Amino acid sequence: MISLAELRTELAAVGDPDKAAIQQRYMRSAMPYHGLAAPQLRALLRPHLRSFAPGSRDEWEQIVRAFWDGATHREEWYAAIALARHRSARAWQDAETLDLYRRLVVTGAWWDVVDETAQHLVGACLLADRSRVTPVLRAWAVDDDPWLRRTAVICQLAHGEEVDRDLLTFAIEQNLDDTSFWLRKAIGWALRQHARVEPGWVRAYVDSLGGRLSGLSRREATKHLA
Repeated sequence: MISLAELRTELAAVGDPDKAAIQQRYMRSAMPYHGLAAPQLRALLRPHLRSFAPGSRDEWEQIVRAFWDGATHREEWYAAIALARHRSARAWQDAETLDLYRRLVVTGAWWDVVDETAQHLVGACLLADRSRVTPVLRAWAVDDDPWLRRTAVICQLAHGEEVDRDLLTFAIEQNLDDTSFWLRKAIGWALRQHARVEPGWVRAYVDSLGGRLSGLSRREATKHLA
């Protein structure tokens, strides 16, 4: 399996310094980029992901943590998330992995890595291990860290008819008074996505919240409702 140092060498060899500077400014990132477009990064990672075969949960988690904690450029964070999402790790997407994902969310602290972690990793844990993961997400919904709260709101975006409405409404209602763009956008996004499954319920729920729901959240939630 490839090491972080080897991956960094490959990234640096194909990166574009001019594009890297643009990406860093756009993302307002303290961490620099190598300067790869998303399709380039996927293509570069593909053979390494194909051969990635951790022998145990501990080995897999140690590799993900090493890539994440050792990253010097943002693409290396993206690689860590790709390793976390790897098909070989499906059996380990459960409550025991939430400490790892909490670290990614709290230290990543920006929408690109938080949203990926929330939707595809934390969300997978919830589906696979609902009884143990739900209480953790309820705690995250009221945590001091705004990115954990955003994660609690949006972690069910891909769940379709399997959305836990009680968890969704709890996470939303605990954050209605937050004035940050990131929480208000998250609330609207979660409701807009669930409206694909239950448009009538979303419409009624938005109405029931009245003035407690911000204009931004309301516009997002009702964007595709007639």
